Amino acid sequence: MAGKVTFCAFFFLLLLTSAAAIRPARSPAAEARRAALENGLGRTPQMGWNSWNHFHRNINEEIIRQIADAMVDSGLAKLGYQYINIDDYWAAYDRDSQGNLVANASTFPSGITALADYVHGKGLKLGIYGDAGTRTCGKMMPGSLGYEEQDAKTYASWGVDYLKYDNCNNQGVSPQLRYNTMSKALLNSGRNIFFSLCEWGYDDPAKWASGVGNSWRTTGDIKDTWASMTSIADKNDKWASYAGPGGWNDPDMLEVGNGGMTKEEYRSHFSIWALVKAPLLIGCDIRSMTDDTKEILSNQHVIAVNQDELGVQGRKVQKDGDLEVWAGPLSGGRAALVLWNRGSTEASITANWSSIGFNTSTVVDAHDLWTGEITSSVQGELKRTVDSHACKMYVLTPK
Repeated sequence: MAGKVTFCAFFFLLLLTSAAAIRPARSPAAEARRAALENGLGRTPQMGWNSWNHFHRNINEEIIRQIADAMVDSGLAKLGYQYINIDDYWAAYDRDSQGNLVANASTFPSGITALADYVHGKGLKLGIYGDAGTRTCGKMMPGSLGYEEQDAKTYASWGVDYLKYDNCNNQGVSPQLRYNTMSKALLNSGRNIFFSLCEWGYDDPAKWASGVGNSWRTTGDIKDTWASMTSIADKNDKWASYAGPGGWNDPDMLEVGNGGMTKEEYRSHFSIWALVKAPLLIGCDIRSMTDDTKEILSNQHVIAVNQDELGVQGRKVQKDGDLEVWAGPLSGGRAALVLWNRGSTEASITANWSSIGFNTSTVVDAHDLWTGEITSSVQGELKRTVDSHACKMYVLTPK
């Protein structure tokens, strides 16, 4: 029998102010770095694809070309998925005689410039992987510690648009120093390159990375399991006030379509990532994705929440055991809402207007983003029955 839950509101009204007003104050140095980073990148969370979650080390240039083809042919590119990001294992074991990074001759024989040209020819952008240490995490290619200026210029010369920068083999050097050095190098490279810090949240990058890059990992690596996904959502939530246009909290890439969760669990995964303004980086093989996977990744209304111009990260605003309400303000006085049942049985969840930031007298139209149903003239609260490990997601528009 469905459980009836009434929640106590948290202090969600703070989120109805502008992103600038709620974000903690930056130091003068950080403000200067942030100003330098205002190059038009990351005004909304990045969208695209990354090779790691599905392919791990088994990548080559033909796979990357086929993924770019599939991104366009599937219609995902038109929805905003623009980055095709190569993760670890793309480079040769050693640098060349001039100390330059070079592509692995057996798996990327045409080189990165040719691959970038192909991806750009599809109207997409190419991302690449590096590491703020002496070797990358796989230890089969060099890191950039001590080579930041040289590597940044190499990436720019190849036409790279995005750098995911990992944290392995870092010799105990402060992450702020290491990531700042590459940030400066990218800004001096002659090309606008999106800088994605993959520091794993060890040194609380949300507190300092807004003056360094366009997004920063707040957690360790995600796994394709319900337990991992939910745990990471919780860990990322504490940093909500630090995110905003130009700099985003990153709870890691999407696992949707990789097979370890159910359709409803993947729908919850995508809904929460969209609500919290996480990067939407697909991690499955989109060449052979199922209809269910494509349906989830292609939901334009859910994507619109993620890409909303207000740029305020949604957060958990009510909780009673495994029954939760997550919400966040949107442009135009609207709000996004997720009723999330993390428990093992079907249950009733009630979202109170006071939690969402509305007056109790406010009347809204509630648009269910997964069914398309619109409920008119809802006042005071929204109550729905939600299946186990499932969610319902709405945009609430005051009348």
